[in-house]
Amino acid sequence: MDPLPGLVGFAAALRAAGLPCDAQRVQAYLGAVDQLDITDPTQLYWAGRLTLCAEPDDLPRYDDAFAAWFTATPPTRRRTATARPRPTVTMAALTRTDTAGADRETTELKVAASDSEVLRHRDIAQLTPAEREHLRELMATLHLTPPLRRSMRLRRHRTGRLDPARIMRAMRAAGGEPVRLAYRAHSTRPRRVVLLIDVSGSMSPYADALLRFAHAVVRAAPASTEVFTVGTRLTRLSRQLRGRDPQEALVAASRAVPDFAGGTRLGETIRVFLDRWGQRGLARRATVVLFSDGWERGDASLLGEQLARLRRLAHRVLWVNPHAGRDGYAPVQSGIAAALPHVDGLLAGHSLATLEELLREVRRA
Repeated sequence: MDPLPGLVGFAAALRAAGLPCDAQRVQAYLGAVDQLDITDPTQLYWAGRLTLCAEPDDLPRYDDAFAAWFTATPPTRRRTATARPRPTVTMAALTRTDTAGADRETTELKVAASDSEVLRHRDIAQLTPAEREHLRELMATLHLTPPLRRSMRLRRHRTGRLDPARIMRAMRAAGGEPVRLAYRAHSTRPRRVVLLIDVSGSMSPYADALLRFAHAVVRAAPASTEVFTVGTRLTRLSRQLRGRDPQEALVAASRAVPDFAGGTRLGETIRVFLDRWGQRGLARRATVVLFSDGWERGDASLLGEQLARLRRLAHRVLWVNPHAGRDGYAPVQSGIAAALPHVDGLLAGHSLATLEELLREVRRA
C-alpha cells in the first residue's frame, strides 16, 4: 500500500488547522519519511514535527492533527528543566512594615555599599593581596585640583587697579585722548605641594599605597609637586614619580630609596630638607604634608624645633598619621607629641577615603 496519499492528506489537514505547510515543507517531510520506518509512530511524529512546524505555537495544533489523522497518541515531550536565574545579591533591601488599621508605613531601603565603597574605608594595612590590587586601580583614578595662590605680579585684567603705562600708550596712539582705560590685577598660580613620606619599618604596611598616592598627586601637577621620603636619610623622588605608568614609577622609586623599612630619624631628615631645599625656596609659601606615625628614634626636641622652623616658612603644615583614624588613638608618641604644636592639622591616612579627604584639605589650603 502506497503511504504517499495518506501523508499528503495529513499535510492538507495541517494546512486546514492553520499550519503553513507549503509544497517545500511537504517535500521535505516526504523525503524524511522515506528514510525512516513508517510503521513506527514515534519516527513518523518527529519527521513531521521537524519539517512541517514553523514556530512553537504550531506544536499544539500539530499534536492534535497527528492524533486525529493517525489515531495515535503523540510521544510525550520531555520538558527540559530550565534553571531559574539565581538572584544576585548586590544590595540589601531591609524593609519593615507596620500596619495600623488601613495605613502601612515602609521604612527607607538600606542599600549595601558596593565592594569599591567598602574598600575605600578599609585600613590599608589589613587588606588582602586581591584587595590591594583593587586599591591600586582606585588610587590611579584619584584627581587633585592643585591649590592656588595669588601671584605677586600684576597682569592685564578687565578690572582691578589702573595701569598707567598702558593708558599712556593708548593715549599717544589716539592723539592724546584717553579712549580706553586699562587695568591690571594679581593673577593666580599653583601653590607648591611638598609630600614627606616616612618609609621606616613601622610605616611599611602603608608605604606602597602612600607612594602611589604621591604618584597621582605628582601626575596631576608635576611642576608644583615635590616628593621626598624620610627615614634614616632623605631621598628626593619627584623625578621618579613623574612617569606615566604607576608600576614603573614605583619600581624606579624603590630603587632610589636606600633606607626602606629602616629606622626613623625625622628630626635629622627634616633638618636636611630645610637646609638643602626648604630654606632656599622649596618650602616657602608651600603646603607641606608629612606622612608618619610619629615614632622617633632620634631626639624628639630636634623634631619639634625643625617643624617650628618649617612652619615659619610654609603656608600650611599637615601631619598625616595612619593611626589617627583608629578609635581611642591619642598622640602620645614622642615625635608627634613634640611636633603637634607646630602643625596646622592632624589627619588620618589609613584608607583611601581619608586620603581623598586629605586632597580636599590640600585644595582648601
